[in-house]
Amino acid sequence: MRISARTDYAVRVLVSLAADASRPLTCEGIAAQQQIPYRFLKSVVRDLRVAGLVRSQRGCEGGYWLGRAAAEISLADVVAAVDGELFTVNGEVPAAAGYPEPADRLEVLWRGLRARLASVFGGVTIADLLSEEPGSPAAALFAEAAAVPA
Repeated sequence: MRISARTDYAVRVLVSLAADASRPLTCEGIAAQQQIPYRFLKSVVRDLRVAGLVRSQRGCEGGYWLGRAAAEISLADVVAAVDGELFTVNGEVPAAAGYPEPADRLEVLWRGLRARLASVFGGVTIADLLSEEPGSPAAALFAEAAAVPA
């Protein structure tokens, strides 16, 4: 699996918005804070807005806010908004394609991997990424990642 720059930037935008929910943030401010190219960020934010993950307000007091609560936005929602399907094989969602033997078990593996990724990405929210509570879904992933050598 490959996490695209679009997904990485989208998650960083949403975490920034969730961390400072008291006021709207501008794309310029987020781009500078997160060191993301402004033009690229604008297209990512547009996709997030279309998906309802962010909302915008024009004017001198304008900017962007989360479109719904951070606890209601999963990483799977973010991937779907900016990149489409979470897991594909040759550009297609793994399905019962009828692989010939001896590769017939491979399609089962692809479907299982897709389900596991959907479970992980669907189980972690933007709020989890900001939470330091030991019981959060993200906390277990952070602990697991910390144990892996860089």
